Amino acid sequence: MTALLITVDTELSAALHQRGIGLDENVRQSIWGETAAGAFGIGWQMDLMDRFGLKGVFFLDPLPALIHGPEFLKPIVGAIVARGHEVQLHLHSEWLAWAPVSPVEKRQGQNIADFSLADQIVLLGLGRDLLEQAGAPTITAFRAGNFGANDDTLRALTAIGLGWDSSVNPAYLEHGCDIAMAAEQIGPIRIQGLVELPVSGIVDRPGGFRPAQICAMSATEMRAGLRHAARQGHDAFVVVTHSFEMLSRDRRRPNRAVMRRFEQLCRTAAGEPDMRPAGFHDLSTSLADAPARRLTRVPPNRLRTGLRIAQQAWATWRYEHRLVPA
Repeated sequence: MTALLITVDTELSAALHQRGIGLDENVRQSIWGETAAGAFGIGWQMDLMDRFGLKGVFFLDPLPALIHGPEFLKPIVGAIVARGHEVQLHLHSEWLAWAPVSPVEKRQGQNIADFSLADQIVLLGLGRDLLEQAGAPTITAFRAGNFGANDDTLRALTAIGLGWDSSVNPAYLEHGCDIAMAAEQIGPIRIQGLVELPVSGIVDRPGGFRPAQICAMSATEMRAGLRHAARQGHDAFVVVTHSFEMLSRDRRRPNRAVMRRFEQLCRTAAGEPDMRPAGFHDLSTSLADAPARRLTRVPPNRLRTGLRIAQQAWATWRYEHRLVPA
């Protein structure tokens, strides 16, 4: 049976912070997705997953605590844990640029891979501790912000006792993600002392890879990916979204098209008998011993790809011309 991991990168906006937006407003927009029409952030996502009997993995970035203090993490962690979903570690190292006291002697970098192994151990250990002190159960998995990890990241995670990483997105390999792994490896694999569980996806053209991200795949493509994984007996299918992904680009309105995709994902997954909802706490590292025959992708389909391109073009045109809310 295929484990479905719906992962949500849950993070404040560094861009909003840079523009002078305060912590409370940043949390409202970026985490809870508050708009004049309602809230469509992680609470809405959990409502939908609860409705369909699914489970979310919320990769939460604690590094803004270096600027704002750790208290803002507690209500976020508490809301996720209270509803039976999972908190894991995410990290955007650009927040170090505003930290009054740096844990790595004022060294800065856009991605975690920009730091030495020693610095990565410090930063990842700090992030883990902040989440656990905020009430998260034992942190066991990590995803790098921007997928910007390298092999030292995996070594650092092993050094602090984490057993899972999900920083590999085949679309980012050698384009920000510097983990030494073949793009064809889309199932769990043992590497640098832990288990890497990459983001799933489909082939949308010969030689191309489209990750299973809500804003990157049409509902038809996501359904094809889910069903292919279940029918082929893949050990896991990893979906990516963000805490703010159900909003328009300016985060002022709900993005109904993306919301419909998320709902259709949940509906499809709930109706798939060969798929089970899971978090990293539900997985065994023995999944990394699966035979390579399970690591196949959905073959390309021009009609499916063409429909997504048309849908995205129409949504962009509507947004730019303000005909209706995005």
